[in-house]
Amino acid sequence: MQKEMAYKLFFKALCNSTRLRIIRLLQKESANVTQICKQLRLEQSYVSHALKCLTDCGFVEVKQIGKKRVYSLNKDTIAPMLKLIDRHSKKYY
Repeated sequence: MQKEMAYKLFFKALCNSTRLRIIRLLQKESANVTQICKQLRLEQSYVSHALKCLTDCGFVEVKQIGKKRVYSLNKDTIAPMLKLIDRHSKKYY
């Protein structure tokens, strides 16, 4: 049952368009909330809420640099998975 819940949370994190846009942005470069808001033209509250979900699920890592929190994609598990999805998409879509 625990594994089923993990799958559910994992795919739920991916199916939200705001979270997915943030993931795709962080796939290219690390960024703080202000940079993410500016690049994606989203309100800070939407971005902060999405980042909370993504960090809780382990998709995104956060590092404190001075007063800023810099977010980056989890390079151990999520980055390789996105490359696999991209390869799959090129072949089947």
